[in-house]
Amino acid sequence: MKLLAISANLDVRFVTVILLVMGLSTPGQTEIISLDSANIDDVLNNAGVALVNFYADWCRFSQMLHPIFEEASNVVREHFPDAKQVVFARVDCDQHSDVAQRYRITKYPTLKLFRNGMMMKREYRGQRSVTAIADFIRQQQVDPVKELHSMDEVKTLDRSKRNIIAYFEKKDSDNYHVYEKVANILRDDCTFLAAFGDVSQSERFSGDNVIYKPVGESIPDMVYLGSLTNFDLTYAWAQDKCVPLVREITFENGEELTEEGIPFLILFHLKEDTESLEKFQHEVARQLISEKGSINFLHADCDKFRHPLLHIQKTPADCPVIAIDSFRHMYVFPEFKDLSIPGKLRQFVLDLHSGKLHREFHHGPDPTDSTPGQEVLVGEVASSPPESSFQKLAPSEARYTILRRDRDEL
Repeated sequence: MKLLAISANLDVRFVTVILLVMGLSTPGQTEIISLDSANIDDVLNNAGVALVNFYADWCRFSQMLHPIFEEASNVVREHFPDAKQVVFARVDCDQHSDVAQRYRITKYPTLKLFRNGMMMKREYRGQRSVTAIADFIRQQQVDPVKELHSMDEVKTLDRSKRNIIAYFEKKDSDNYHVYEKVANILRDDCTFLAAFGDVSQSERFSGDNVIYKPVGESIPDMVYLGSLTNFDLTYAWAQDKCVPLVREITFENGEELTEEGIPFLILFHLKEDTESLEKFQHEVARQLISEKGSINFLHADCDKFRHPLLHIQKTPADCPVIAIDSFRHMYVFPEFKDLSIPGKLRQFVLDLHSGKLHREFHHGPDPTDSTPGQEVLVGEVASSPPESSFQKLAPSEARYTILRRDRDEL
């Protein structure tokens, strides 16, 4: 009997060890919530922060990420035990293709960040390690609002950044909670500050007040005139201020911008040449605001992006230069000085959308485009424009399984 008891105990221990190794009975292991169309809204809307892994079982990169993602969730749970404060979840994109389409998943695995149900535009693109993922979530939990303890601090703000400052009677208020929620969502785009009580009294002429301080010393402040208890209005106003119409492209955000899948209209300029940038921003706002959803308006540092410039037979000495990258070819705007000609920049973009730029690449200039003193032969073949340079910044196929969806040839 004693031998049988010992044998039984050994069997139990053996099974327990096997289960632990397999990860099936790890004590305190965090649950990765499986999402589908029935529960996704409820789960995400009730989560302060949610990191969602969109995967496919057949994808080897997805398979490699699974244990890392699960271990990262365990590490994070030790720091944030509230199950609703941080959620780790996953979507099987083969089983739930409707959810994958809803969030425009174009590669596996994709890690998207959500706050209170709202998907952040910047997904997780860092290292696929437990430490890196856990650190990323910890950073998301840092308070995005810096408290001002003296109005003198406003005078020392970094005016090379976009600053939004709020003045509240008290911190524990509906107005501040809405402001804090907006700041959490736009934390990567603006610097958010707040002053309370006696410190803020001089700025609260008729109640709580929010202002935007644009980049630069000469541009006047802008005051928010809407209701601070209305999240949608407050967020829309702040987003308009924090996310400029013309964004800077860098090597850090290039993949993110490329993945949006729409062509680039880019101003290449020297970093110190702010005058050309201001002219470009003005003309984009004046001529192209209606095209905002069909093309990305960007500016790039000539020195950092020497390769794309060489691609179009230009150097930093030629800057400022305006070009379109359609992700197949690059097209150069004739002369920067033509920027101020009414409708010239707009026509350049419309010629891309109509196919004219590509057509002229194959067949030469349209007969109607001949300039005085220049004879254009119908059917004359133009020189080939260079291939896209920024397409190389797209997601690496060494890290993802890329879904093949051919873009329209522009």
